[in-house]
Amino acid sequence: MSEVSFDSIARLETDLWGAADNLRANSKLTAGEYCMPVLGVIFLRHATNRYNDALLEIQADQAAGKMPKRPLSAADFKKRGALLLPKEARYDELLKLPKGTDLGTALVEAMNAIERDFEPLQGQLPKDYTKFENTLLEDLLRVFDSETLRTAGGDVFGRINEYFLMKFAMQGAQDNGEFFTPPSLVQTLVNVIEPDHGIVFDPACGSGGMFVQSSHFIERHGDTAPHRVTFYGHEYKTSNLRLAKMNLAVHALEGDLLEANTFYVDPHELYGKCDFVMANPPFNVDKVDAEKVKEDRRLPFGLPGVNKEKKVSNGNYLWISYFWSYLNKTGRAGFVMSSQASSAGHGEADVRRKLVETGDVDVMISIRSNFFYTRTVPCELWHFDKSKPAARRDQVLMIDARNIYRKVTRKIYDFTPEQQQNLTAIVWLYRGQTDRFIALVQQYLDRTLAEAAAIAGKSATLRTAYDALVESAETFLKTLPKDSPLRELVKERDEAATACFQGLEDLNKRIAKKWKKSCEPKLSAQKKLLGALDALAAACRDLVKDVDLVFKLATRLVDAAEKDGKAKEHESWDGRAIGRLEKELDARRKEIVEQLKATAYFERQAHWLLSRFPDATLVAVPGLVKLVNRKDIETADWSLTPGRYVGVAPAEVDEDFDFEQALSDIHIELADLNQEAVTLATKIQANFEGLGI
Repeated sequence: MSEVSFDSIARLETDLWGAADNLRANSKLTAGEYCMPVLGVIFLRHATNRYNDALLEIQADQAAGKMPKRPLSAADFKKRGALLLPKEARYDELLKLPKGTDLGTALVEAMNAIERDFEPLQGQLPKDYTKFENTLLEDLLRVFDSETLRTAGGDVFGRINEYFLMKFAMQGAQDNGEFFTPPSLVQTLVNVIEPDHGIVFDPACGSGGMFVQSSHFIERHGDTAPHRVTFYGHEYKTSNLRLAKMNLAVHALEGDLLEANTFYVDPHELYGKCDFVMANPPFNVDKVDAEKVKEDRRLPFGLPGVNKEKKVSNGNYLWISYFWSYLNKTGRAGFVMSSQASSAGHGEADVRRKLVETGDVDVMISIRSNFFYTRTVPCELWHFDKSKPAARRDQVLMIDARNIYRKVTRKIYDFTPEQQQNLTAIVWLYRGQTDRFIALVQQYLDRTLAEAAAIAGKSATLRTAYDALVESAETFLKTLPKDSPLRELVKERDEAATACFQGLEDLNKRIAKKWKKSCEPKLSAQKKLLGALDALAAACRDLVKDVDLVFKLATRLVDAAEKDGKAKEHESWDGRAIGRLEKELDARRKEIVEQLKATAYFERQAHWLLSRFPDATLVAVPGLVKLVNRKDIETADWSLTPGRYVGVAPAEVDEDFDFEQALSDIHIELADLNQEAVTLATKIQANFEGLGI
């Protein structure tokens, strides 16, 4: 399989979604109608890729004498992480079907063939393709048949599948997006509980994201999920269960997932057996029959409260109790919960007190609003650990992460990978894992130096592109009268360029001389290096402005020459060539700007950690983190809301304020508003047409 860079995958995801959603919009289908069929096509594309890859491996083994030449079996493919796809289910065979073939029927037959041969997917794949127009299905199959996708591996398709799940969730498909937990939240849970062995259970598994992220965690540590864990799941809604099974299959994972209502049943009989429990259950459910659950052994802390209709007033603490009860004696749990639950009163407070008194409440993390795709509510990430050492059983780590986020759209926020790592590093310090904290700081410092070393190459290509643009216009500019206003603009451009390129040259010399070699992975050495890198980061931020200014002045001069200087009438002026050179300069500008920003960014991550935890030990940081004991919690009415303990961060001037990022955030909001305006205008126009106006 071919390698695809992170940026390339991101562009691919965006392009694929744009093409697929455009087809949906033109067909007047709803997101809910379109969701499962599209995910089914992605599944077929991925399954075909895995089949082709496994077939090549088998043929190579047979040619080398490692495997006898005989009819192939499903076991031969399963061994290589693939399905033995029937011919009618292979993507390339579907594309070869003659013009005019009923593609809806062909796709249904493909899904039936896979289900016939692969038991975990029986009855789960989408089969409602016959209601789609043939042209739409033909176009949809072509969308997922680019050269890149024909050779893409499972990691690429896994990301594409998750991206489409996210986008459908944002559009409100499939029960208002409740099937999908944002990856940022799942990854944070995974980072804290580290599900790397035994039974991993999600009693409200939705689309299976907890299992997928657990498998990624295991892979990052050099192993594979089937060797380390067994996945179990419950899901109340049939449509979501189908998504979960497809999601696991597209990641070459298997799990025992059942349609079940966790409030009332334990079909896997996992009480007290799980090594890890992860979930994002539905919040604030108020219709659970108290009579049916009051004797449930999974509720050792009692019911949180019953109303006049003999219903549990709020199901949040039923979930919380279940999660605790499913754990074995050394198990860990991580789950998403409504912010209301951490400080709720009455019967819920009593259950919470009993939970705290077990000593198993481990880490609480507050998350700001807008992390979910269809709800704006804030939430908390709860973590239990029944294997906490005696010294920590009386303690709970409180982290308020509400001021840590990245803006994705006007309405959606998430964590960057580095923000996730930094939050995890706080947990490491809490657990006394100083070596992991120091290793992360070292990773940031080394990455800073690596990014800095690449600046020289990007500087050279920028200079080449700039010189080419200048030269293309030089003949014409020399003909300008001495009193032409354009000459002042030429002077301004040249002065800015001289300063910029001199600044880049000086920076690269300093990097080669001063900021080339890393330090020992020791705290004292790291602090010393970070102190020196502060100047590097500052220089990079300043040069971003200089580079942008040079580009702005160079292109402004071209525009002025054509508009005011009548350059297009001059025989030496080649407008098309100059336009191409402007685009080339812009591309090189973006490259050097990203390189400079990356250098400063990774230095800032090391600074974030060491400025807050300078001795690589856990300390209280106002507005961020505090380690509290049971007495503190009792004094605060048994509240588990981090903000109640960590306080408020003191106001300070942000010397590293990223003005360009602030502008980017504004543009994100503007783009979203513009898109909403277009959608609204289309609806209004359609309504007018419906009224005959």
